[in-house]
Amino acid sequence: MKRHVLIASLLVLLALAFTACTETKDFDTTKNISIVAREDGSGTKTAFMELIGLKDKADPANVIIQNGTAGVLSEVRGNPTAVAYESLGYVTSDVKTLKVEGVEATAANIKSGSYKISRPLSVVYLESVLDTEANKAFYTYLQSSDAQKIIADEGYVSVTDNAPAYAANSALTGAVEISGSTSLQPLMIKLASAFEKLQANVKVTVSGGGSGTGYKNANEGVSTFGMISEEFNLSKAPECTHYVVCKDGIAVIVNEKNPLDNISMDQLKNIYDVEAGANSITKWDGIIK
Repeated sequence: MKRHVLIASLLVLLALAFTACTETKDFDTTKNISIVAREDGSGTKTAFMELIGLKDKADPANVIIQNGTAGVLSEVRGNPTAVAYESLGYVTSDVKTLKVEGVEATAANIKSGSYKISRPLSVVYLESVLDTEANKAFYTYLQSSDAQKIIADEGYVSVTDNAPAYAANSALTGAVEISGSTSLQPLMIKLASAFEKLQANVKVTVSGGGSGTGYKNANEGVSTFGMISEEFNLSKAPECTHYVVCKDGIAVIVNEKNPLDNISMDQLKNIYDVEAGANSITKWDGIIK
């Protein structure tokens, strides 16, 4: 019986090895890597480049710039040689998500810190805005169990444990203006809509513009809250403080035809580093052996 089990196990391993070899053979590893990046000003780009050790570095000369999540996903779906990065919550099943340093991009791994490419999604604000009851109520709502459920349901990672339920105030009126990161914007729209159902006489308006807009509008009092999708940088909004709404992993994605399963931080850096020189990885056979 043990012999039969051993033979069966060997056959499975051989089948897996054959499949891996076939997949690699069908993929031309001598092709140049099509490097896809987000536009300048994107919080996703700022966070990704900083996390892989390339803060404030320029893009490689042959980079394909895509404005927004839809453009990134479309490029990777249609380009077998592409590699890109995007917020985990918006990555679809028709592209392939790579492990990084052998760790999958999952909510549990992001919360624990074992998945290295992750970032906070936050709101920045002047402390004085919380003197207004409607603003304070929305801020309290963001920390509630009601908000944490939406955060989890939308694929983000809650950082608030044992959150209390939100207590609505039927007499509350007012308006809350929120602007900034397009990575946080879709989630914030859902949170705002749910809050308005609890507080029918409070209007919450959410607009984009990028993390830079979030910093600027909050610091200048143009918006009640500014949305950012990177570590809070006090120099960008010196009058403000911040609150981390949730965490978001940045997934490294490739085309479904790509046999690669795992990539290291050093390999990512040497793909995206314009100054990598002799260490630069420009073809897929630099990673796939």
